Amino acid sequence: MVREAEVKDIPDILRLLVQVDMVHHNARPDLFKGPATKYNSEEIAQIIEDTGKPLFVFEDETGAVTGHAFCISRQIVGDSVLTDIKTLYIDDICVDENARGRGVGKALYEHVKKYAGDNGYYNITLNVWEGNPGARAFYEAMGLKPQKIGMEEIL
Repeated sequence: MVREAEVKDIPDILRLLVQVDMVHHNARPDLFKGPATKYNSEEIAQIIEDTGKPLFVFEDETGAVTGHAFCISRQIVGDSVLTDIKTLYIDDICVDENARGRGVGKALYEHVKKYAGDNGYYNITLNVWEGNPGARAFYEAMGLKPQKIGMEEIL
């Protein structure tokens, strides 16, 4: 079941955030420090209260939280080049490494997609790291297509 996150979910969300960080650390240890979280408990509590930052969790039949999707509402209005659109950006999505392959990620993404459609968003965007081919394959299977590509040269 996918639902909005609650304060009681924070310990599970933190555990999942470490897993996300380690995927990135293993792919790019030059950029990601290792076992860490991008948000702390207080920041997650603030996100839960912020209607502009929807946070969803997947709760399995035992009541365990085995996935999350952090989203951010973005709207461009009056830009000299870009059209006025409302975008739902997926800031972070994670499925517990012990629950992968069971439809958790698909359920989370489909919930985010329905939320975006029900709330007048034009599109859903996200970033995926080049060193995370499993995530890229998952997003492509969900129907996402590259919008832009970030490039770098390490000096």
